[in-house]
Amino acid sequence: MLVHNLATNTRWQGWIINQYLFTSQVLHGLLATLWLTVIAMVIGVFGGVILAVMRLSENPVVSASAWVYIWFFRGTPVLVQLIFWYNVAALFPTISIGVPFGPAFHTWSTTTLVTTFAASILGLGLNEAAYMSEIVRAGILSVDEGQSEAASALGMRRLLIMRRIVLPQAMRVIIPPTGNETISMLKTTSLVSVIASFDLLVSVQRIYNANYKVIPLLVVASIWYLVVTSVLTVGQYYVERHYARGSMRGLPPTPPQKFREFFVRHIGITHAAPVIPERDTGGAGS
Repeated sequence: MLVHNLATNTRWQGWIINQYLFTSQVLHGLLATLWLTVIAMVIGVFGGVILAVMRLSENPVVSASAWVYIWFFRGTPVLVQLIFWYNVAALFPTISIGVPFGPAFHTWSTTTLVTTFAASILGLGLNEAAYMSEIVRAGILSVDEGQSEAASALGMRRLLIMRRIVLPQAMRVIIPPTGNETISMLKTTSLVSVIASFDLLVSVQRIYNANYKVIPLLVVASIWYLVVTSVLTVGQYYVERHYARGSMRGLPPTPPQKFREFFVRHIGITHAAPVIPERDTGGAGS
């Protein structure tokens, strides 16, 4: 019924969709959305790793500080945080660098530093760091403690153990939810429209505010969101497959390999080579 409706209902105005799908304004908004997603996720991933290590620290002050950060940013909506950063100049009109409780070396206007784009990055990135910290912490805890103890007995320091032994193994647990967070961040960037920042949704909003073609322009935005999400999903699959090499003897076949195997088995193409699952040699020689 849905396919029939898409094919016969002229109110979808497919010619409008084709007209605006590749316009420069829409593509510019798509590029802005991709930039917001990449920068926010970089801040979120690096901040999440730091917060996760702080949460697992034996120092109670460090651990408590990370817990308070996570509690606050997970406990308040990201939309509220975006609006707060956009209006932070009302609380701090200027930002200064200097000696605490002493003279300032240099002072900037907050409205100059915290632009709409910067407010979008702060709101999205700092919020994402709180969620990523729990994902990274779960990955770290999934690694057997005996490996850390053995490395410590060999004289390795805690940070070196974390970087060389724990985190590489924890990636198998960290990667899948991180991919989901990236896809979610791509769609969450649409919230920046409330603070007049520019992204894909804002670009189509400006168009349909002028021509009143609301539904076709929303379909245009949805198509691009689906395209980018599909690309990210494929990338997530291969990254997961890469980090799964050390956890199983034979890797599952990729979709192209499955497609080729289907033709070999069911259509009778005899000259194609059968698909043999890849084996993880664990770094050993042949």
